Amino acid sequence: METARHRQQMFLLLETLQPWLDQRPDGYAGGNMFLYFSLAQVRHQDFRGPDFFAVLEVPKGERKSWVVWEEGKGPDVVIELLSESTATSDKTEKKLIYQNQLKVAEYFWFDPFNPNDWAGFGLQQGVYAPLTPDDQGRLLSRCLDLALVRRHEVYEGVEATWLRWATPAGELLPTKDEKLNTAEQRAETAEQRAETAEQRAAAAETEITRLRALLAGSTTSHL
Repeated sequence: METARHRQQMFLLLETLQPWLDQRPDGYAGGNMFLYFSLAQVRHQDFRGPDFFAVLEVPKGERKSWVVWEEGKGPDVVIELLSESTATSDKTEKKLIYQNQLKVAEYFWFDPFNPNDWAGFGLQQGVYAPLTPDDQGRLLSRCLDLALVRRHEVYEGVEATWLRWATPAGELLPTKDEKLNTAEQRAETAEQRAETAEQRAAAAETEITRLRALLAGSTTSHL
């Protein structure tokens, strides 16, 4: 990873996608690890793996590297995080490798320090065609049936524009902290509702006691 923010961005993509993958019987997501697609490439060590990639319809489990001829397929989705030293390669050399040799169905790039520099491509008849953002400015992944969105927020103490996964309906795939906050908010709401119900019950009991007292007083006066 070029910088701490590049590393954080990779972790953010992985952290939020993994629970989504866990709901499937198959699939793997990784990042910043070797991806081998030819024996010649293994001998020369001439190509480092993508910053983020996801593969569906493969067994779950830990990998030290991704070896295409052993796995039976390459990634379905790849995301490269641009930097000054890698942007040219990511947009040219690596893009051609993903298109021609690995045949990655969808390829995206994103610059964590220049969030306007982002793009997506889908493989059509063996050639990458640019993906057009939808009316919400999102890039859609047909492979994952998810959307990539840019959000300005704080993640791990850093305020920046981050690349996030979201459902087609617009719901963000949450981080662990967001899940925890949501659970705490739900617990707090449930507690508040319980307190309100207790207060209403106490008020009702007080009103019943008052009415009984009035009824008793009225009966005594008649006697």
